[in-house]
Amino acid sequence: MERVIVYIDGFNLYFGMREKGWRRYYWLNVHSLAKNLLKPYQELVTTKYFTSRVSSTPNDPEKAKRQGEYLEALNTVQGCEIFYGHYLEKTIRCNRCSHFWTTHEEKMTDVNISVALITDAYQDKYDAAFLITGDSDLVGPIKAVRRIFPLKRVVVGFPPRRHSVQLARVANANFPIGRKKIADSIFPDQVRKTDGYILCRPEKWK
Repeated sequence: MERVIVYIDGFNLYFGMREKGWRRYYWLNVHSLAKNLLKPYQELVTTKYFTSRVSSTPNDPEKAKRQGEYLEALNTVQGCEIFYGHYLEKTIRCNRCSHFWTTHEEKMTDVNISVALITDAYQDKYDAAFLITGDSDLVGPIKAVRRIFPLKRVVVGFPPRRHSVQLARVANANFPIGRKKIADSIFPDQVRKTDGYILCRPEKWK
């Protein structure tokens, strides 16, 4: 059996689904998705999910709560690990009107994925790595793995509305993640934690 670790760029996947209008799929069991992507000759070692915690906004005061419940649901899944980056506050200036506004930029996800990808290869934890992302910043670490560990394969799965020609060129293989694979990987509406607490799918995601 070919050992596989799946690395998921959480925000890349989320924004791809958002652009498709697939809100009802946000309650996604990414470990089930990882399993559904495998071939019969492959076995899933672990799923590594990379994200950052968001903040609520005046326009969406429940945003952080929804994400928190979702991350708690993922924490109930054996074989799924979560790795956190962070948001960096950034001030933007309009060159036309000189208006300033503050935005937040997600940081560290590509770095965290790169470190995990290369470390796991060095420790011989996988035969094939599946990267669920469309972020071309990961071209470098993919090339490094393929150069240093030529017997290991790196496969890129592109989320909805996400594609990178650069990633497709450097990976051993690539494929788009279709709607059915995602639809077949949704958590039940209620997820029970080990302490008995019930996590409910947010109404906005139904």
